[in-house]
Amino acid sequence: MSEKEKGEFGNQILKRNFSKKEDINKIKSGMKRFRRKSTNRRHLDEKNEIRYIPRVNDRNRHIDRKVDGKEEKMYVIPLGGLEEVGKNMTAFQYKDEIIVVDAGLSFPEDEHLGIDVIIPDFSYLESNRHKIKGLLLTHGHEDHIGAIPYFYQKLGTENIPMYGGRLTLALARAKFEKKDAKLPKEKVISGRTILKVSKYFTVEFVSVTHSIADCYAICIKTPAATILHSGDFKVDLTPVDGEGFDFGRLAQLGEEGVDLLLSDSTNAQIPGFTPSERTVGESLKDEFAKAKGRIILAAFASHVHRLQQIVNIATKHGRKIAIDGRSMVKIFEICSNLGYLKIPRDTMIDIDKVETYPANKVLILCTGTQGEPLAALSRIANGTHKHISLREGDTVVISATPIPGNEKAATKNINQLMKRDANVVFEKGIGIHVSGHGCQEEQKLMINLVKPKYFLPVHGEYAMIKKHKELAMAVGIPEKNVILTENGEKLELSKNSFRSVGRVPSGATFIDGFGIGDVGNAVLKDRQNLADDGIVIITISQYRNGKFNRQVELVTRGFVYNKDAESLLSETKKLVRTELANMENEGIKEIGKIKQKIRAKVGEFLNKETDREPIILPIIMEV
Repeated sequence: MSEKEKGEFGNQILKRNFSKKEDINKIKSGMKRFRRKSTNRRHLDEKNEIRYIPRVNDRNRHIDRKVDGKEEKMYVIPLGGLEEVGKNMTAFQYKDEIIVVDAGLSFPEDEHLGIDVIIPDFSYLESNRHKIKGLLLTHGHEDHIGAIPYFYQKLGTENIPMYGGRLTLALARAKFEKKDAKLPKEKVISGRTILKVSKYFTVEFVSVTHSIADCYAICIKTPAATILHSGDFKVDLTPVDGEGFDFGRLAQLGEEGVDLLLSDSTNAQIPGFTPSERTVGESLKDEFAKAKGRIILAAFASHVHRLQQIVNIATKHGRKIAIDGRSMVKIFEICSNLGYLKIPRDTMIDIDKVETYPANKVLILCTGTQGEPLAALSRIANGTHKHISLREGDTVVISATPIPGNEKAATKNINQLMKRDANVVFEKGIGIHVSGHGCQEEQKLMINLVKPKYFLPVHGEYAMIKKHKELAMAVGIPEKNVILTENGEKLELSKNSFRSVGRVPSGATFIDGFGIGDVGNAVLKDRQNLADDGIVIITISQYRNGKFNRQVELVTRGFVYNKDAESLLSETKKLVRTELANMENEGIKEIGKIKQKIRAKVGEFLNKETDREPIILPIIMEV
């Protein structure tokens, strides 16, 4: 049969089939059923079991985003996580509604004397608390959930439910144990769960891989725009456990149309791909096989997949496991109860029973990879641990790399461990640690999957987000569609524009003990001055008639050693007596003014004599 005949034959069949009225009605009816099924968007039911059913491709579908002739717009407000590593938090606002993604903390640096942790400034959210409809959590790391109890302590729990994976919510719940805040309502989600959070906000959680279980990117939809927040991610093609990296759904969202992508920038300066977590398990097997004595292994407590691999390897080598470190104990308790950690029976032993077992039958799993002074590994390194003393033949494995800023403390620990004749395994090339964040090729893959119109690099120091911008441009995002911003910037997003329109209150809130924000820059400056130059306390007695007792007491701390500086302190006392006499003659009786003059004169004198600036604290006592 010729091509012409085939064509005619085919046309005849089509014409004959579609000419029958009953067949046309059947086809139309079938298409209507298919369309209803394909566009159905099922929501989370009471048991949290029903998942999202994908919609047909509508990337090129025209969406009218104008109301009364005005273009619809919403706002993206980063409150933490930009130009820094940690305290990640972003608010999304449309009309009179706000949702918040993550509420993390960061840890103090050397200049933050006495500070326990640092959290975002909640001022903007406090002033708009009636608009907040939910807190959405990408995963359970401290830099994403650590500020949650403070968030609810400030804003209340009545109308702000918390959404996240099972493990994430369990870890968040544990943060409330010693905090003055009630637990909020919780809603457990899983991959492809879709939620109608409020009148205007619809969100979907999409599974990604990272260094902890239950990690999700979050797709946020409003009448103005569709936004995808990547959360922290890497592309692990052979994950140890979990839902895996949902390439299919991310690609579908890209086809449907994403206006803005916020993406993790942590490893933007590192070329290539991040190795799979499974490679760490293979490297740890080699270290376990070589170790003749006890193994002391330090790891991040939250790295559940790595902990499971460690448990499996230890069991295979017949080693009992003792755990130490408050966060490690808490993670084992939570994860084993939820089924995220599977621990064979009779594997765990108490830390104080370690010495009763043969050295080659023991694994001590502990915290302290970052050189934290009070962590278990630091106490072992310093010889101050209550139950563990290092001895020849011990192998110490540090399955982590220092977070920027912690290099000095981590290196100090390694040196101390080596001094005690332990075999210390920590080098990068050995493969006992891989990052949980995607490198350049994975970041480009995320952009290619999602195909956003606009791009906002987040979660990283300035050099990281700047490099991430360059990667986005390399895969086709126009430079004018990429914004580099900072915490507190208010970004307006619409179908045809993405721009900064102002600022909101933002910054860092210091947590010292039970106080939230009661330690500000002025207090930190005083603490720094005390650390640098010490304090001089001058006690003066004043009679009711306004005259001063010439017996001046002077005490110093952290300034000079009194016995070695008798001459200097004697001259200081003479100066104070002279100044007191002058004030008597001038008739100055106001306590504040007396202190001010003493502080100025003594400070000037001591600075001239010692080139130091101690804090001068005059105390006036009425007698």
